Amino acid sequence: MNPTILTIILLNLFLGTMITMISSHWLLIWMGLEMNMFSMIPILMIKPTPRSTEAATKYFLTQATASMLLMLAVIINLTHSGQWTIVKMFNPMASYTMTIALAMKLGLAPFHFWLPEVTQGTPLMPGMILLTWQKLAPMAIMYQIHSSINFNMMLTMAILSIVIGGWGGLNQTQLRKIMAYSSVAHMGWMTAIISFNPSIMILNLMIYLMMTITMFTLFISNSSTTTLSMSMMWNKTPVLTTMTLTTLMSMGGLPPLSGFMPKWMIIQELTKNDLILLPTIMAMLALLNLYFYMRLAYSTSLTMFPSTNNTKLWWKIKSTKFPPLTPTFIIMATMMIPLTPIMAILD
Repeated sequence: MNPTILTIILLNLFLGTMITMISSHWLLIWMGLEMNMFSMIPILMIKPTPRSTEAATKYFLTQATASMLLMLAVIINLTHSGQWTIVKMFNPMASYTMTIALAMKLGLAPFHFWLPEVTQGTPLMPGMILLTWQKLAPMAIMYQIHSSINFNMMLTMAILSIVIGGWGGLNQTQLRKIMAYSSVAHMGWMTAIISFNPSIMILNLMIYLMMTITMFTLFISNSSTTTLSMSMMWNKTPVLTTMTLTTLMSMGGLPPLSGFMPKWMIIQELTKNDLILLPTIMAMLALLNLYFYMRLAYSTSLTMFPSTNNTKLWWKIKSTKFPPLTPTFIIMATMMIPLTPIMAILD
């Protein structure tokens, strides 16, 4: 793609998200989402192949449907409140429709079917943008209207997302699909806490973004898209492979690493609100995610490529792609657990 055109598209993507995040007028919010969506389609097709075209078409149809439902909810709210600004939604139908529209945009279960397919059909860099930057605008809207969201509906979708995010990734060998199902599960954790403490949701979103960007930069630096290609990393880049293992464990939420912090705080907050069964179920379902992260870590770091001699031949061409901020992202994605007391105070 022409660099000038790509720069304009990325700028439009940035502006669309920013307009949505800073606006309090529903029409501007909707316009920002549309700018965001139409900028994302050529990014998904940055390498024009039949698979990327199919992925972009699926993305367009899903997001256009979600935008239509969002505008429907806004119009219903307008007829009952008489204003376009974000206020508490007194009409249940507007609240239900708005929640479904945002769930479709985020890829929450049961509206998650498009996310793994679209992520798998695109290169690694557009896939990273889809699973990170594209979550900001819908989460910003959800943050602003969290008091109007139907509690039971949101909690049901959160539990369903954690279940499907775990089960869906169990039998996958494609790294992009694994990351997509991981995104579904993480979105479930965020939406479970948003009705109780939106600040913890923001913290969880920030750590999720750091971990996902770290994993994708590691995949990009090794040109890895499948479990098989990752299993050949140890002979060539043992340090990066070890970092991949550590980041995977952080995404699974193991205690010494950053990924444990949001889960710890969410479970603590839910327990404070006299909910014992819900965090217990969520913690048990998180083991599904940890299982396929461990399976990926096993094939990556705990096995070695078989050879008949003691010298590992450098048969694979050395990759020249190494994103400059990778060490910073790795540190932030794995070593932030000591900051938990400060985060708890801020929340």
